[in-house]
Amino acid sequence: MIPASALAAARAHFAAKLAHETDVSDVHAALESGAPGFVLIDTRSAEAWEQGHARGAVHLPKPDMAARIPADYPAGTRFVVYCWGPGCNGATRAGLIITELGYEVREMIGGFEYWAREGFPVDRVERDAAGASTTVDATLPVDPLTAPVPVAGVRIACDC
Repeated sequence: MIPASALAAARAHFAAKLAHETDVSDVHAALESGAPGFVLIDTRSAEAWEQGHARGAVHLPKPDMAARIPADYPAGTRFVVYCWGPGCNGATRAGLIITELGYEVREMIGGFEYWAREGFPVDRVERDAAGASTTVDATLPVDPLTAPVPVAGVRIACDC
């Protein structure tokens, strides 16, 4: 039998994770609703942003957050942050910066890697010879190793 104190510690651990993390599927669904209730922030470099980013995200690298967030977002704004993927703690660092500024934030687990691998909308920036930029669709096909394969054209949800 597991001691009650161990069960309480486990409950607290999982409740804290759910309070401070979200996943790409939930973020995508919220953005699709038209009223997500948060600002999705890509915390990566300009080069990474231009190569591809979640559609609907705002580019805000960590070094710029302390100045830009209080200037651009009113108190009470909620944020979801992401970086490259599960092997990167850039979003965790961004979450710390944003909470230190006094804002609510959640980390999108899986980051851009799983956003793209699950086939959610991706944009990238192309530049012409003069340096002018254009945003283009760069959405990838669903990776069957990370997202269930659609049956009869209907995307299967993991129902988590």
